[in-house]
Amino acid sequence: MNAPRSFSKRSFKPVPARAAQRGFSLIEIIIVVVLIGGIVAFAASKIMGGRDSANVKLAKSQVQTVAQKIEQFQMDTGRLPATLDELVTAPGDATGWLGPYYKASDLKDPWGTPFEYRTPGANRDFDLMSFGADKKAGGTSVDADIVFE
Repeated sequence: MNAPRSFSKRSFKPVPARAAQRGFSLIEIIIVVVLIGGIVAFAASKIMGGRDSANVKLAKSQVQTVAQKIEQFQMDTGRLPATLDELVTAPGDATGWLGPYYKASDLKDPWGTPFEYRTPGANRDFDLMSFGADKKAGGTSVDADIVFE
């Protein structure tokens, strides 16, 4: 006679159709979207607030660099440039010009405004400044004038 065989039966229970297709509810999706929106808004405010102070620092650096190029022009030619354009293209009457000293595209501040250049200056040979974010003389904070000293 044959000995009884032992079978290892696994019981598979069918999964109900609704449980297998269950996704996120509309309220769960709305909560996640609102949370992500809040995080993005917070991050954007921090980034944009930092942009103004970064532009001020960049403008200060640019003013110093352009002033150095003006002084280099003066050492090479024996005179100050009449306009900042003379840093880019050689003036007809300048002997000893070794430029270009600067690129035309770099003669604007971070807000896209051309630097203000005056010769003679109020207290020195020339004045060089950026009018800041408001693009007008005077102002405070990011709107303040950035002047070569």
